[in-house]
Formats: sequence, structure tokens, C-alpha cells
Amino acid sequence: MNYDPELAALLSQPWSEGACRGYVISAMERCGFKPADIEQVMLELHEVFDYTTPEEAAAYYERSPY
Repeated sequence: MNYDPELAALLSQPWSEGACRGYVISAMERCGFKPADIEQVMLELHEVFDYTTPEEAAAYYERSPY
């Protein structure tokens, strides 16, 4: 694998649950989701953060059709 300075810079940035939540909220609002639906997703996301490691979440994303 070749060294990619852009990727290295991205990977060195601090990870934040708050930033992740903000991305999800922003995307849902842009897609026209209702506040009650966003709230439900935020509650579920809280559970997912508690019981899923970042590695498990990355693997889940890589297997997803999205």
C-alpha cells in the first residue's frame, strides 16, 4: 500500500461521537425526516455507541449496501 498524505491527515483527526451525531442529524434534516424520527434515531445511536466498537461499526458499514 502506498502512503497517502491526504488519507493520513484524515485518519489523524480526533474522532468524536458528537461530530458523528451532528453528521447524522444534518443528513436526516436535509432528507426531510421529521423531528420525532430524528429523535428516535438519536436514541438508537446512543445504544449503538455503547455496545459497538469503532472496528465493528466500520465492518458493518463495509458490508452494508450503502
